[in-house]
Amino acid sequence: MRPTFIALLALCLCLGGCGKKEQHLISLAKTKPKTVKETPALKPKTETKQEERILWIYEAGEHVDSSPAIGKDGTVYVGCENGNLHAINANNGTLKWLFYTDSTITSTPAIGSDGTVYFGTGVWGEKIYALDGETGTKKWEYKTGKSELGVKSSPAIGKDGTVYVGSGDGKTYALDGKTGARKWMFRTNGGVYSSPAIGTDGTVYIGSDDNKVYALDGKKGGKKWEFETGDAVCSSPAIGDDGTVYVGSDDGNLYALDGKSGAKKWKFETGNVVESSPAIGSDGTVYVGSYDMNVYAIDRKTGMKKWEFKTKAIKYRAQVSRGVSSSPAIGADGTIYIGAHDKSIYALDGKTGEMQWKIKTGTKTPYLLLSEVRSSPSIGTNGTLYIGSGDKNLYALKTDSKGLSKSPWPMRGQNAQHTGRAPVATPKPSGK
Repeated sequence: MRPTFIALLALCLCLGGCGKKEQHLISLAKTKPKTVKETPALKPKTETKQEERILWIYEAGEHVDSSPAIGKDGTVYVGCENGNLHAINANNGTLKWLFYTDSTITSTPAIGSDGTVYFGTGVWGEKIYALDGETGTKKWEYKTGKSELGVKSSPAIGKDGTVYVGSGDGKTYALDGKTGARKWMFRTNGGVYSSPAIGTDGTVYIGSDDNKVYALDGKKGGKKWEFETGDAVCSSPAIGDDGTVYVGSDDGNLYALDGKSGAKKWKFETGNVVESSPAIGSDGTVYVGSYDMNVYAIDRKTGMKKWEFKTKAIKYRAQVSRGVSSSPAIGADGTIYIGAHDKSIYALDGKTGEMQWKIKTGTKTPYLLLSEVRSSPSIGTNGTLYIGSGDKNLYALKTDSKGLSKSPWPMRGQNAQHTGRAPVATPKPSGK
């Protein structure tokens, strides 16, 4: 959805305190930023189910719309509106290191096979960074063209280490993961705030504000096909095990497209904008949120609705907040986890849509629209759920899932490292 005056004003307020023009790694031994507590406050245990779910809360200092990525060693990486990229100990929620940029970060980090952390920065920054995941030291940065919202797109990482990412300047970039050198760029006719998804054959799928979904050759950047929707495409694609591409549009529809030809298989109409990125269950069910306040479960073959779950609308003074832009994550037991603009984090039964539990985040604030849960959840190997909130916190929640679902696309970015790459199916052993 295109930015409103209020959102832009709030963005300016968030950026006002950045000040410094050069990026640097903040050493905890030398300086402690005002926006981050070295040891985040833990919620006291009570008899309520909500409090028992909360393992720890990390205070990031500004709105956390970025979605957390989880390294192989369990480190949690997340960006923040104040321009900080945080590396957090998963065990206790303490800060390992902090990298400061001169812009906002709503881009979700992606983690390479060597532990390198890639992410983009917003307006006035418009850069793509590569950091050492262990120390936070900058490896390289790449400057894109100037644009209204900068690099909100989240990187995807190819099998050969190539980093693919969109930018508000209307281009999709392919960068060398080790050096940051540009391999190619593809120009669209609108800002690219969707994040790429990479097929098993290396095809890169991405949406644009020019109302189109594109399939690009991952090696050379040439266009394979394009599909036009009725409005901007900010949702990030998900790829099924048969190569079908699922993606939402601001026209209120979720589309299922043939990955090879771009032909429409079906579309599912919701009541409002779909910026949420789909997740795909082990049985092929497609889950997605909409600004109509609903979370949907959709049959992948027919495009028919299996169930819907309605979140709330909340009011504060003259403001009303409603909708779901967070993307679902699916636990190993089939539970669907998702955030909503009503400041809640939900756990839903994947088969029925029945609510299992919810966590209410945030407090009353004059900026209600910035206290929503827009971040998408990530699930660790032990089942811990990590998700950011507009209340300026990152939450670690205990779930009943034993890790992430082993399905074709169980969460935004496909996996906890957010590589955005479809896994190659393991051949089934032939019977005698």
